[in-house]
Amino acid sequence: MAPRRRLFCFGLGYSAMHFAERLRAEGWAVAGTCRSAENAARLASRGIDPFRFDRGRPLDDPRTALAAATHLLSSVPPDEAGDPVLDHHGADLARLEGLAWIAYLSTTGVYGDRGGGIVDEDSPLEPTSARAGRRVEAEVRWLAFWRQHGLPVHIFRLAGIYGPGRSAIDQLRAGTARRVVKPGHVFSRIHVEDIAGALYASLTRPRPGAVYNLCDDNPAPGEEVVAHAAALLGMAPPPLVPIEAARLSPMAASFYRDNRRVSNARIKRELGFRLKYPDYRAGLAAILRACG
Repeated sequence: MAPRRRLFCFGLGYSAMHFAERLRAEGWAVAGTCRSAENAARLASRGIDPFRFDRGRPLDDPRTALAAATHLLSSVPPDEAGDPVLDHHGADLARLEGLAWIAYLSTTGVYGDRGGGIVDEDSPLEPTSARAGRRVEAEVRWLAFWRQHGLPVHIFRLAGIYGPGRSAIDQLRAGTARRVVKPGHVFSRIHVEDIAGALYASLTRPRPGAVYNLCDDNPAPGEEVVAHAAALLGMAPPPLVPIEAARLSPMAASFYRDNRRVSNARIKRELGFRLKYPDYRAGLAAILRACG
């Protein structure tokens, strides 16, 4: 009998958890990190082996935690000091044998502003924020692990993530949805199930050193998405608010600073991946069917 495949996740957030649950449904063993005892108990109740990890708390026993891993995913964002996973456990990862696949989840924010133009994985990286700049540095370090240690690292640049519990439908029901207008501005986005699907496609066709954009086929203005979600719910959409009057938080304003259309051609060409939700209309309709 072949040994059981085991995924270890540094950071079991929204996207990583959807991927982990997909693998668990196929009989994989899954372990991952969290930052609190409460979350550790929650993970254990779902059949996931929990380990505490944070910038200020490395793994207590990394050799034991990582020893059985056949696949590894990191969704932990870099902070001002660097990538916490590589800073604390880079040497531990370099010593691992038998890893078939490593995924680092980055962001399409690394491309910066293109004035609405198209970017692909070969486009220059021109981040416009310190946060995106740290992502570029983290990508460089993960790819260096591939080159220096032969580790099977893959980089995935995620567009705006949405899905059940995190969508325009949820925002409208919570009364927090806004329709901020910046003429000519579009966002690329990706349904969380398609993130899991693309990651799965990659681990079945590993190509160490590869970089993939994860996004759907339809970059669109945010106000258009909210209006469509409101129509699905039979609600009047929120009023349009010019960006100059929106009083956005610094974080929200940073998303409107960059304007680009992200190409997903590589995941289709190299991985044979077909999006389950090729645009926000399909994704929102599925969320409404699932949540009622």
